[in-house]
Amino acid sequence: MFRIVEKRELAQDIFQLVIEAPRVARSAKPGQFVIVRSDERGERIPLTISDYDAQQGTVSIVVQAIGVSTKKICSLAHGEALADFAGPLGRPSDFVHEDLEELKKKKFLFVAGGVGTAPVYPQVKWLHDRAIAADVIVGAKNSAMHIMTEEMRSVAGNLYLTTDDGSLGYHGLVTGRLKELVDGGNRYDEVIAIGPMIMMKFVALTTKEYGLKTVVSLNTLMVDGTGMCGACRVTVGGKTLFTCVDGPEFDGHQIDFDEAMRRQGMYRTLEERARKIAEERAAGHKCNIGLDR
Repeated sequence: MFRIVEKRELAQDIFQLVIEAPRVARSAKPGQFVIVRSDERGERIPLTISDYDAQQGTVSIVVQAIGVSTKKICSLAHGEALADFAGPLGRPSDFVHEDLEELKKKKFLFVAGGVGTAPVYPQVKWLHDRAIAADVIVGAKNSAMHIMTEEMRSVAGNLYLTTDDGSLGYHGLVTGRLKELVDGGNRYDEVIAIGPMIMMKFVALTTKEYGLKTVVSLNTLMVDGTGMCGACRVTVGGKTLFTCVDGPEFDGHQIDFDEAMRRQGMYRTLEERARKIAEERAAGHKCNIGLDR
């Protein structure tokens, strides 16, 4: 069992859980993920690591309560425990393996959307700890949906906030702010984008116009997290790859985003069935539909 040593609500239905998992904490690298189960009957949920502390033996995850399984995880309280917390899995961010002196010559721009802020944070923190410059754009629907702002501000070279409704920072999409920065003379060697699939698609289209290398994380495609289910197949540069074992980060200019978005929508019907089952069970009704998620 993996004890929850801290729980914090970051925004409506978005929670940060700090988990006691010493072995995972010692091995974790930016860009990797864990597989979480709330209890022995729970669904396996792949979640990108949002922070880790090897000395304290803790790993942080950020969970948005959307479906039945994520709501169950978010319902757990401080002091309670998860049944499984397996990892770290996936390939670390490419820059982790680069020569440090060469890396210091580069300037990164991260673009995060919504909950994508959580997996961006450990990457920016890793670079900051090694004196490597990284600016960050974080977008959200409104000011209330921005998360981890102070944590990000403490490690980013410059932090640029955007909102769809103009309630905080730049009024508009992250791509608009990205264009302003580059057109305004800011030089970047690499862009890393993590967030909703549609956001990453248009960030990649924008950066392609400027010839900027762009990496995106397709963590939201993962289901099983081990490469066995095949649900996270993605076409990259004309080749079929698996997000969980070959990624989750890929060259954003090589991804077939339209295919990836179609695949992402495949399980909405199943999730809706699972939600109805959970509601009926909670109401005390007998349900015979064969789906326990």
